[in-house]
Amino acid sequence: MPDKQVADKYDVIVIGGGPAGYVAAIRCAQLGMKTACIDKWINKDGKPALGGTCLNVGCIPSKALLEDSEQFEHISKHSIEHGITVKNVKMNVAAMIERKDKIVTELTAGIAQLFTANKITWLQGKGTLLNDKKVSVEPLDGKKVSVYQAENVIIATGSSPIELACAPLTDDRIVDNEGALNWESVPKRLGIVGAGVIGLELGSVWRRLGAEVIILEAMDDFLATADTQVAKQAKRELDKQGLDIRLGSRITQTKLNDNDLLVEYTNKKGEQQLTVDRLIVSVGRKPNTDGIAVDNVNLTMDERNRIDVNDNCETNIPGIYAIGDVVRGPMLAHKGSEEGVAVAERIAGQKPHIDYNNCPWVIYTHPEIAWVGQTEKQLKEAGINYRSGVFSFAANGRAKAMNQASGFVKILADEQNDRVLGVHIVGPMASELIGQAVIAMESENTSEDIARTIFAHPSLSESIHEAALAVTNRAIHSVNRKK
Repeated sequence: MPDKQVADKYDVIVIGGGPAGYVAAIRCAQLGMKTACIDKWINKDGKPALGGTCLNVGCIPSKALLEDSEQFEHISKHSIEHGITVKNVKMNVAAMIERKDKIVTELTAGIAQLFTANKITWLQGKGTLLNDKKVSVEPLDGKKVSVYQAENVIIATGSSPIELACAPLTDDRIVDNEGALNWESVPKRLGIVGAGVIGLELGSVWRRLGAEVIILEAMDDFLATADTQVAKQAKRELDKQGLDIRLGSRITQTKLNDNDLLVEYTNKKGEQQLTVDRLIVSVGRKPNTDGIAVDNVNLTMDERNRIDVNDNCETNIPGIYAIGDVVRGPMLAHKGSEEGVAVAERIAGQKPHIDYNNCPWVIYTHPEIAWVGQTEKQLKEAGINYRSGVFSFAANGRAKAMNQASGFVKILADEQNDRVLGVHIVGPMASELIGQAVIAMESENTSEDIARTIFAHPSLSESIHEAALAVTNRAIHSVNRKK
């Protein structure tokens, strides 16, 4: 690309306006840097929008649908357990989608307002890294490409769903997560490829609304990254709810018929067929790094097409950083946001710190699944001696009152110094409870520290307290292990 006249100069240019990019831009501006953020997202109304995948077609809209569908199932199936009789409950799916869109619009507009308040320049278009810390922007309106100069550049272009050649996407029948967030009718029979976070959450949404859901998962183990005991409990609960999760099932081909579609797959029994009305493909995500820089910039990439960075998220080019889904580590919005803050503060001369071992994971099924730190399997493989404390929500008064007493809290602590090494939860509000565990681990607390802390009664948090007590066989409201 020939060198062009520089349109403007900035202390920091951020490429990407998702949770990593927009947070980095805001923190840079707070620290007094002249900041611009380049983003090319177009929302379903055809308008530019900040927030990236997370706010527009990921974390936020999926949680809105999860909440709506959970409310519907609770009222229609479980309200009688609370002494409430309700008849002829119906779900207006179009209204549900409209509410989801309203939430997304409000939040993305809120980011735009924050940009204005922090005097951040929002450059709407496709950003490409050039040499000498210059960035070109191809505007969304098709006008002339502009080039901007920066002292520092932060690449935060996020990720996209992995597509399968054997299941090419269509407008409405074979879709990725974005397509599954916009259906205005409930499929009678829904197939899902992949039993990861997206597959389980979207499967839960449409099952609650009346679809028969079959999930094909290539791996033999369910939620292999989670604690084995947690994964087994979660699988039992999801099975009881009606999710048909078929492990060790590899999709080989799809065929579109007039009124349905045929999915061919293999498992240990051989070749199988499945007829469904619609199919969601959710087999993971890939970093958006293609075309992020012109070739002669020589930005170093790894074997998975992620941008190679050091512990400070700096690339092989001084002053060029990369954060979020385009670099190593889990593709989690909160991980990317914290990297954005850390890079901004490092550019400003501060010495920020991120402990990736204390990054929480959450799956918003019912019950919720959340964990932070190491699993028992990881500790055994590392040769670390540990003690475990487990407490069931079945013995928690608040959980019983909520009629959500399935699941448990597990705390793993170092046998030698008692420091908490991992906390694993499957149960009500696990997404909120895990924050207490993250704080404890970030503060290098021991299980004894938690055990000596006063928790409100009655509360779900008491289960964390009891699990900590159980580490040393002194839980009050459950029978302890025999010594």
